[in-house]
Amino acid sequence: MTTDQFTFTVNKTDGMARTGEIRMPRGVIRTPAFMPVGTAATVKAMYPDQVKALGADVVLGNTYHLMLRPGAERVARLGGLHKFMNWPYPILTDSGGFQVMSLAALRKVDETGVTFQSHIDGSKHFMSPERSIEIQGLLGSDIQMQLDECVRLPCSDEEAERAMRLSLRWAERCRIAFGEQPGKAMFGIVQGGAVERLRIESARELAALDLKGYAIGGLAVGEPQDVMLRMIETVEPHMPKEKPRYLMGVGTPDDIVEAVRRGVDMFDCVMPTRAGRHGQVFTKHGRMNLRNARFAEDTRPLDESSKCTASNTYSRAYLHHLVRSNEILGMMLLTWNNLAYYQELMAGLRKAIAEGRLEDHIGEIKEGWAKGERDGKAEIGHHADNIATPAEG
Repeated sequence: MTTDQFTFTVNKTDGMARTGEIRMPRGVIRTPAFMPVGTAATVKAMYPDQVKALGADVVLGNTYHLMLRPGAERVARLGGLHKFMNWPYPILTDSGGFQVMSLAALRKVDETGVTFQSHIDGSKHFMSPERSIEIQGLLGSDIQMQLDECVRLPCSDEEAERAMRLSLRWAERCRIAFGEQPGKAMFGIVQGGAVERLRIESARELAALDLKGYAIGGLAVGEPQDVMLRMIETVEPHMPKEKPRYLMGVGTPDDIVEAVRRGVDMFDCVMPTRAGRHGQVFTKHGRMNLRNARFAEDTRPLDESSKCTASNTYSRAYLHHLVRSNEILGMMLLTWNNLAYYQELMAGLRKAIAEGRLEDHIGEIKEGWAKGERDGKAEIGHHADNIATPAEG
């Protein structure tokens, strides 16, 4: 059942992990949830009905990309992002802050906002916290993110503190600009680099704003996995337990499993779609690079036990041929497989938490990856491979 309000309910916990539901007018998001990235109003190489059929309850769109092309005002005139991309279910929009910092050719950040040049045509733009919320409102997204400043790690403590405090001030401005929108939500973003005291202060200050949800930002940007996990463990006790927690831009299957273990509810990453377009697949055996010559005469499917047609029907030899020939069908099939695997991973985690057997389930997942690596079937995807490339959904 949907609702005319935004609500979050934790149904069951297992250790720090939890499974629950976010309810809103456009649908229910089952948590822990993986959100396929639809950066420019499309999950690349996938039809919207395919994405839904795989089990996705929500997709992510990006403010930066959509404001540049086709433009937020145009999307609004065309009926909003849901109608525009034929996705009638929940949409979360990133504020665009990370893309401004990482993609814009030239940028200047001050208290008022950020002035930048488009990476597409060099045109000049200005984004304030208020303008970011305005754009997300024009798009019509259901969950909107505050504008923040994301710094790459490693960075100095002074730089992390400056960006964190600016992000806090921008969060308050975004909260005021968002106002009261029944059925929708604005999330704050915890920043602070890899400095524990800054992360704690950021989380506490944001919690005092009483927002509908909270994200952990500024991770999966080059730091080792142990640093990312330590920051999650640092922040978790200071995040409201009755609100959803979203780890932005994460990640590899192993990153997701470990973050779920530590109480995270929502994830997004370009990894499954980007990897699929570059010949890499994720399976219960681990990750495979279909460009590898050893698959040239391999008649087995990617995963005969999967319910996904792309995974259980086409031979690895055929997929290898498509990848090596740069055929579009290869990108479509591998993306389909990858998103199916990610959604199957999330469904399994939800079920295991509900049954109180998460640790056993994680052990089974990791043994499958390790066995695949030992047998030469696959490689385990590592955290270092999960550095976001925001131009690619």
